[in-house]
Amino acid sequence: MNRIVYVGKHALTMAVSRHLHNCWELIYCTSGSALASFDNREIAYAANDILMIPPLLPHSNASRDGFTNIHINLTDTTLTHTEPVLIHADPNGFLLNAFSAAFYYFSEGAAGAQTLLPLYRQLIVASLALAQPGGQHSETIQRIENDILQNYPDCGYDLNAFLSGLPFNTEYLKKMFKKATGLTPRQYLTDKRLESAASILATYCGKGNISETARLCGFSDPLYFSRMFKKKYGVPPRGYIEEESPHAADPDSMKIMV
Repeated sequence: MNRIVYVGKHALTMAVSRHLHNCWELIYCTSGSALASFDNREIAYAANDILMIPPLLPHSNASRDGFTNIHINLTDTTLTHTEPVLIHADPNGFLLNAFSAAFYYFSEGAAGAQTLLPLYRQLIVASLALAQPGGQHSETIQRIENDILQNYPDCGYDLNAFLSGLPFNTEYLKKMFKKATGLTPRQYLTDKRLESAASILATYCGKGNISETARLCGFSDPLYFSRMFKKKYGVPPRGYIEEESPHAADPDSMKIMV
C-alpha cells in the first residue's frame, strides 16, 4: 500500500549517523548544505534540493556549517530507482509547500489528515518524477507533444482537457513542458498550427481561401489566425503568399504534401 509512514524535521544539524530505512526517504534540504555518504558514492546537496533515497540503502549525512530539512518516509510502488537521486527542482517553493503541509498534517494530527496525506504523497511523488532528467519526465513531455501533433488541425481540440486528464498538477506540467521545449503547451500548439498554415500558403500560392486555410490548421477564428500569423512571420497571410509565390512547389511536391 502506498502511504506516508513518517514525516519529520531536523533543526540545525551537523551530522546524522549511518542508518537505513525499509521504505523510501525523501529529504528536502530547507537550509544549509550537507554531504550524504553511501557505500559507493557521495552526494552533496544544499537548500531547495531534494534527495530521494531508496529502501534498505545505508547512508549518513555530514555538514560543516549545519543543515535543516524536512524528511518523509513513504512506501510507493511507482518509484523504481535502486540508487539515490538528487533533484534541483524547486525554484518557486512549490515542493517546499507540499513537504511542509505533509509535516503539518502528520505531526499535528490535524483534521482531514487521513484524507489529505495520501494526496500530498501523490503530489510530491508525481512532481519529483517530472523533475527528474529522462524517465517519466521525458515520457510525459513526449506524450503531450504527440497529442498536440496528432490533434492540432482540429478546431475543437481541447488542450486543457487533455492536460487535466494527466495524473500531474497542470500548472507544474506547463512549467516542465516549457523547460523542455522552450514553449508552453499552448504556445507549442499555436506554433504548430501556424507552421502548417505557412506551409499550405507557400505550397498553393494563394489558390486557397485564407479562412479555409485557418480552419484546416485548427483556427476557428480567421481574424485571430491572421493576427497570430503576422505576429510570427511579420506579414499577414495574404502578404506571405505574395512573398512566397516565386518559390511555388511543383505539382508533384504538392501531391506529396497532400
